Amino acid sequence: MARFGKWIGGGLGWAFFGPLGGVLGFVLGSVLDQAQTGTQASPAGRTTTGDFAMSLLVLVAAVMKADGKVVKSELDYVKTFFTRNFGSVATQEAMLYLRDLLKQSIPVRDVSRQIKNQLDYSSRLQLLHLLYGISLADGIIHPQEISLIDQIAADLGISRQDSMSIKSMFVEDIDSAYKILEIDKSASNEDIKRAYRQMAIKYHPDKVGYLGEDFRKAANEKFQKVNEAYEKIKKERGFV
Repeated sequence: MARFGKWIGGGLGWAFFGPLGGVLGFVLGSVLDQAQTGTQASPAGRTTTGDFAMSLLVLVAAVMKADGKVVKSELDYVKTFFTRNFGSVATQEAMLYLRDLLKQSIPVRDVSRQIKNQLDYSSRLQLLHLLYGISLADGIIHPQEISLIDQIAADLGISRQDSMSIKSMFVEDIDSAYKILEIDKSASNEDIKRAYRQMAIKYHPDKVGYLGEDFRKAANEKFQKVNEAYEKIKKERGFV
């Protein structure tokens, strides 16, 4: 059985009795048919790869359906993401799960609130980053999708500053670099340097390293955006 299926099986432990478990109940039979190990609850205070993988798939499905249609570019983005990080076999399983999830009625707010209680903050930030990437995969800002992601961020317990920081990595405007670093354009050079150090710590890939090397690679994209924003501001202001 591919790794992704094992993650789903392992994560069903904490999802089964909540709204997330209700949405994913239809995969339980196939997981049990294939898996040789039973489901396990997450260790207290620690997000597992299964927890994260299930949360990602369910929220991805919700966002993809938000504008009333699922387009090929979004599916391609998801497929490319999983292939790059998890390999072709795991991707085949993930896309099958996603196909079935797209047919479900997802109680997004209830699911998001359950995820808030189960996933640590760094993992929730990474989820938000991936959702924006999928929403903008076709190069178009869909108001329904962005509105839903904003609501998901709030229900996930992500602060407005952090939410705006991640959104600005995808939805650019004249002040995007400052928003990514969570500072005002009037901030001093020293304040900017201090903000960069804080954001570099917050978004460092090691913060989700316990999810495995696969998800750590994905988190590196967010970390690079912080570095790019800092370099852009330094170039504009002419300081080192």
